Amino acid sequence: MATRNQFKNELEELNKRIVKLAKLSGEALTESIDALYTQDVVKAKKVIEDDKHIDRGELEINDKTILLIAKQQPVATDLRRVIMVLRIVTDIERMADNAKNIAKSTIHLGENYVSIPEGLKKMHEFALEMLRKAIIAIENEDITIAKELGTMDDEVDNLYENIVSELLGETATKPDKIQYVMQVAFVGRYLERFADHITNIGESILYLVRGENYSLN
Repeated sequence: MATRNQFKNELEELNKRIVKLAKLSGEALTESIDALYTQDVVKAKKVIEDDKHIDRGELEINDKTILLIAKQQPVATDLRRVIMVLRIVTDIERMADNAKNIAKSTIHLGENYVSIPEGLKKMHEFALEMLRKAIIAIENEDITIAKELGTMDDEVDNLYENIVSELLGETATKPDKIQYVMQVAFVGRYLERFADHITNIGESILYLVRGENYSLN
């Protein structure tokens, strides 16, 4: 019984670490988008620098998870819970990488561009709401909320497609702005990928509860 309780406690601690890391990735995304709209290269560089903390957090969770498998040798649902930790933490780290890439695009753009499409702000808002729901789904193993992430991801995809269409039109009329168009399109892509990884988290929760692989993308 003591061993079982220890396993449960260690797994709960891992889940808390995952939630903390997920929130950090969301903060990194917000900081990178804010840096983009305010043309704040210094803030963008800080996002890039701070990403190493999220990378380290991922490694620590991976190490503790592998150690937990070695000590407890979990089976059935317990094994799925451990696998879920490894899957989700990988997606969170990649989410943070996309936030970092947005900061890199901000640096490439510099401080001389005029404006950024408002659609990127909407994508950011959707992504943050998806992340909020994903955290609730993780904490409660809620498959209903997990399934909602796929529908929300479709909205993000639609926004991204609209932004790309607008940018292509701008390239046709203003070929001298190709560098600006490319970097803004990259930002849209990074936001879209951020949302995709949140959808992957929803799939991991469905896998945990149902024991089957689902595709929400």
